[in-house]
Amino acid sequence: MPPGPYRWFVVAELVLAAVTFVALLFVVAPYGGRHGRPGWGPTVPARVGWVVMEAPASLAFLGFYLLGAHRADLVPLLFLLLGQAHYVQRAFVYPLLMRSGSRMPVLVMLLAILFNLLNAWVNARWISEYGDYPVSWLADPRFWIGVVVFAAGYALNIGSDRILRRLRRTGGGYRIPHGGGFRFVSSPNYLGEIVEWTGWAIATWSLAGLAFALYTVANLAPRAMANHRWYRETFPDYPASRRALLPFVL
Repeated sequence: MPPGPYRWFVVAELVLAAVTFVALLFVVAPYGGRHGRPGWGPTVPARVGWVVMEAPASLAFLGFYLLGAHRADLVPLLFLLLGQAHYVQRAFVYPLLMRSGSRMPVLVMLLAILFNLLNAWVNARWISEYGDYPVSWLADPRFWIGVVVFAAGYALNIGSDRILRRLRRTGGGYRIPHGGGFRFVSSPNYLGEIVEWTGWAIATWSLAGLAFALYTVANLAPRAMANHRWYRETFPDYPASRRALLPFVL
């Protein structure tokens, strides 16, 4: 069993998921862009904010992973590759492709850093130290189901971001996105990320992975609802059949 202090970090992430969900039902997170607004203190360029707040999710995760006794084992290394596939793109590729001149509050950036450090510790330490992943785990259906779900979410997330970038390149201001996951929901990029970490939770079959998946839902579901409201209030011709986050449901 993992030591007591580690278990408390996992519990902290679960509690943080609940607090975040409730808070975001009442306050729209001002990451910049359409939801940016004054009153949140000093700001930095959104591109800088994204790199600074997401880099720990990649770099700290790698550092914590390397502390584990199972860091050279095959299955933990595959989990490491999955996590890095997402966060290297999110921290170091996505910001470079951003075209927005918006700004991000320093407070939001700092809160994101704290979560990323907590989550990196919880999940990296689990897969390289406290979890039990022999080579035989590769024959377990949970591993392959989780990897396929993760890959599907990753593709949806990246493809949706690409559609938004192309939309901005073809003219200034905000417009209604079309194609891909936008045929069904207003925030397919958020849906893709939720699917990714659900796949991670299945593949690792761990409370650490579940905590991460639940926090992702708690963080992104309210933001997807806020985006959906913004689109409908801003564009009178916004597709009526399009849902906020879950096709045909929500």
